[in-house]
Amino acid sequence: MADRADRGRREASSTLLPRDFAEATGRPDKYCALHFANLIWALNVAEVMAHPGTAADTLTQITEFAIEIGMVPIPVHREQHGYVLNTWVVPLLNAAQALVTNGVSTPEDVDRTFMIVNRGAPRGPMGTLDVIGMKTVYDVLAYWGAHNDDQQMLANAAYLKEKFLDQGKLGLQTGQGYYSYPEPAYADPDFLSVPQISSASDIAARAMLT
Repeated sequence: MADRADRGRREASSTLLPRDFAEATGRPDKYCALHFANLIWALNVAEVMAHPGTAADTLTQITEFAIEIGMVPIPVHREQHGYVLNTWVVPLLNAAQALVTNGVSTPEDVDRTFMIVNRGAPRGPMGTLDVIGMKTVYDVLAYWGAHNDDQQMLANAAYLKEKFLDQGKLGLQTGQGYYSYPEPAYADPDFLSVPQISSASDIAARAMLT
């Protein structure tokens, strides 16, 4: 358990498995995981994950609880690091961060692209990173980058540490991350607007290879 606890301090709890803690509860048949998203009441999913010893009645009760508090229960059919939500959101954030780390795009243009092709999305990957928090994303990228010897993921973690953590910028919780809060640029009505033609030369200059 010491190794598991140490790992838990370095990465988000959503990357841990119910089996890691079931026996320690003293009542493993009554134990399962219920995982919420950030901005829980607006993004009201609740992922239900069992371990091999979880009783069926336990899963029924926890699912009823999720529904009673206004969540949409998402049953996870087998134990999975990252559940459903973080299994896809971590690769998305890592790919988006790589575009910034490698100087391919600006954070604003990464989010602008995402929000245009996903009309109605309230924010893009970089804004989502702010909401989750720089420390949590750094911990996940640093751990899995080392675990999988993923050099890009490690470079992304190092970028977040240098540009944000070392400067006390933790995202939404401190009011400053990739965006400034409470009025982030991506919430501006003009963020996705077609630009004025007079700005074409400035935009084109940013596409010049250096």
